[in-house]
Amino acid sequence: MSQLNYLAETAMLDFKSPAIHSLIEERGWHSLSVSERIGAAYDFVRNEIKFGYNVDDTRRASDVLKDGFGQCNTKATLLMALLRALDVPCRLHGFTIDKSLQRGVVPELFYWIAPQNILHSWVEVEFEGRWIDLEGFILDQQVLSALQKAFPGRSSLCAYGAGTDCLQSPEVEWREENTYIQKTGINNDLGVFDAPDDFYAVHQQDLTGLRGFLYRNLIRHWMNRRVAAMRRGIVPVIPGGDEVLVPGFAIRGGGKRPSLPSFPD
Repeated sequence: MSQLNYLAETAMLDFKSPAIHSLIEERGWHSLSVSERIGAAYDFVRNEIKFGYNVDDTRRASDVLKDGFGQCNTKATLLMALLRALDVPCRLHGFTIDKSLQRGVVPELFYWIAPQNILHSWVEVEFEGRWIDLEGFILDQQVLSALQKAFPGRSSLCAYGAGTDCLQSPEVEWREENTYIQKTGINNDLGVFDAPDDFYAVHQQDLTGLRGFLYRNLIRHWMNRRVAAMRRGIVPVIPGGDEVLVPGFAIRGGGKRPSLPSFPD
């Protein structure tokens, strides 16, 4: 695949938009080394774009920037746009995650309505001749810190938007290595795509009819209020105790957790 594909602007990766161009110029990111450029874009998306839920996954990067918040897929779109604007090749890796990862963020009243398999993605960035997985940008530090404080004795957590086996010290900082924060919730690998436009042309979340109406107009706003409360240290209690804080497919599978897709650590 030509490297040009990994640097191209697309309808969703609209990095020539005035807002994205102005952000990069104001921050002076073009003057940084390649590693520093990646780190600057990554840290911005991780902490200055708060964890939250947009109206849909196909938001343009400039719209996610305007929203000021996003989840895995929309944050990934913005990060890719920033990286390409900074001449850093990147691509999208698509997955699904078990809906149990969203439990605690999705209100219990509506948990039943959530699709069992939720579209998920991370960004793969080319750096010094290798592809590095970037997923640790999804939760902003305030949310992550609230979960660490709420569950001080836990290492494994698959709920509240987190899916990790190292909750107290997850791989979320840019150190020129892979970063992850929802990896243990993954239950299906959908492959690598040049751009999010290509991914969503093939895979779309089932949010049609009543389910879609409720999500867009009610549920996601409730979810965003719950995430905002988590930043203030108010972490909702999930009914069922510790057993619901591990991947949902492990519970349904009779307690034995299956092997996860094999990704390099």
